[in-house]
Amino acid sequence: MAYWAWLLLGVALLAIELATPGGFFAFFFGVSGLVVGVLVALGWAGPAWMQWLLFSVLSIVALAALRKPVQSWLAVKHREQPVDSIPGETALALEDIAVGAIGRAELRGTSWSAKNGGAGAIVKGQRLRVDRIEGLMLHVHTE
Repeated sequence: MAYWAWLLLGVALLAIELATPGGFFAFFFGVSGLVVGVLVALGWAGPAWMQWLLFSVLSIVALAALRKPVQSWLAVKHREQPVDSIPGETALALEDIAVGAIGRAELRGTSWSAKNGGAGAIVKGQRLRVDRIEGLMLHVHTE
């Protein structure tokens, strides 16, 4: 194959990697295509069967050896406060909530469903203490 075909294949595979979410597989095949293209341009890659062999071996070795380290290096930091840290925080009632009833409360700038687990009714604007969280439901009582 001509060197420009390998370079085109490498660029196309890198573009596919950018266009698809997640896997981080096509990147290594794209880089291998570019490397083989450069080797062909320099006259070091040999006949077509050798070029395909180089491409395959480089791709698989790079994928096996470098995928996990590169993924961990590029990893996005997870949020600092996990959901488990919500119990004990203070929420704000967005509406009146009767004892045992479900209403809305604001916590960390987001509106949540809130169940009144306290002994008295909750009035809109009142500060609430979060007892626990089940799914997207806060169990609250008045402070």
